[in-house]
Amino acid sequence: AMLIAISSSAQVKEGKILYERTMQMQIRINDDNPAMQNMIPKERKDKFELLFTEGKSLWQPVEDEAQSDETAFGDGGGMRMVFRMPGANDVVFHNIAESKKVEQRELADKNYIITDSIRKMNWKVAGETKTILGHNCMKATTQRTQESMRMTMDNGEAKREKVTDTLNIVAWFATDMPGSFGPDMYQGQLPGTILEISVNEGKTSFKAVEISPKVDVAKVKEPSKGKKATQEEFAKERDKMFQ
Repeated sequence: AMLIAISSSAQVKEGKILYERTMQMQIRINDDNPAMQNMIPKERKDKFELLFTEGKSLWQPVEDEAQSDETAFGDGGGMRMVFRMPGANDVVFHNIAESKKVEQRELADKNYIITDSIRKMNWKVAGETKTILGHNCMKATTQRTQESMRMTMDNGEAKREKVTDTLNIVAWFATDMPGSFGPDMYQGQLPGTILEISVNEGKTSFKAVEISPKVDVAKVKEPSKGKKATQEEFAKERDKMFQ
């Protein structure tokens, strides 16, 4: 057990955090085309913002005219591949006190509203600390499993298989921001707001690049535009799309 004493006057209780997500592009093409393989980008960066107030938060993408939510590349001939980034247009609301989350997720140009509970992970808080954007942060680690669809190209034929990955997660949370917020799904997890997180040694990472004490509290509300669905129903629709 760990007790963190913080001066209440120094606590940040509401604001806006801008995060940069970096994803390593793990795309392999097994068709003996080294020129095509060399054209595949090695990483992709996107920006998201977290709006938070007393016990509630809203996670959403930041519109950037210079950045598409698709990654495309070709061999200069007739072959061109397009990948759409996961979660590029998703909006997620969290109510920490009620352990509730409401997601607005896009699939095949349709929006779905999915209500679920916040599922806590089993974290270990280490003794390491560092400063991020002027905030004292502590290190915490955990693991979780995740099912995903792996796509491969072999002699021009696309193949897919469902795999279960073990994710090793390292987070740094600010002790003077006690709202238990964080990027993407990492909310309601730790006794402070996560400003930096790395999954599997940086294959996916989120890093806070700007923190503002100003926030439009009226925007921190549940999304409502879309068809209501359970996690299971949404997964079935997603499998249909893959097929």
